[in-house]
Amino acid sequence: MMPISPNLIEVHLRSAEQLFNSLDPSPFHERDLDDEAERYIVGWARELRGTGPLQLVVTLPAAAYAAAAAQHIPDAIHNYFNYRAQQTRQDLRELLRIGWRSLAIGLVVLLACFLAIQYMSFSVSQTTIGRLLEQSLLILGWVANWRPLEIFLYDWLPIQRHLTLFRRLAKMPVEVRRAPE
Repeated sequence: MMPISPNLIEVHLRSAEQLFNSLDPSPFHERDLDDEAERYIVGWARELRGTGPLQLVVTLPAAAYAAAAAQHIPDAIHNYFNYRAQQTRQDLRELLRIGWRSLAIGLVVLLACFLAIQYMSFSVSQTTIGRLLEQSLLILGWVANWRPLEIFLYDWLPIQRHLTLFRRLAKMPVEVRRAPE
C-alpha cells in the first residue's frame, strides 16, 4: 500500500518576519500570522479538496534561513492555527448556545400563540377579523422559531467547516527550506 502524499502548500518569503503580523508584540513562536499570509495558506488549503494530509513548505533565502527566527516558524504556525481552531470552537459553542436559548423563547411564544388561538376560537365568532387574528398569531408563533431553526439547520455548518480546516492546518507538517541560489 502506498502512503498518501500530502497536499502541498508552498510559501516563498524574503524573511521569516514577513509571515507574521508586525504589530503583534508576542514572542516569535506565539505571534499571529499576517492577514495576507493566513488568507493565502487557508485559501490554498480550501482549494486542496478532500481530507488528506496537508503540508506547508516555507522557502527562505539563505540569510533568512540561517536566522534563529526561521527555526521557530513550524511551532509558530502550529500555535497560530491551534489558537484559531480554539476561537472557532468557541464561536460554534456560542452560536449553539444562542440557538438553544432562541428555541426555548420561540417555543414559549409558539405555545402562547396556540393558547391564544384556542381561547379565541371559543370567544370570537368565525368572522373575517377573528380568522385574520388567528392566522396572524399562528404566523407570529412560527416566525419566533425562525432564528433557532436557521441556526440548527444552516448557520453552524460553515463554522464547523472552518473548525475542521483550522484543525487540519494546526496538524500539518511545516518544513522550512533554504531557497536555491
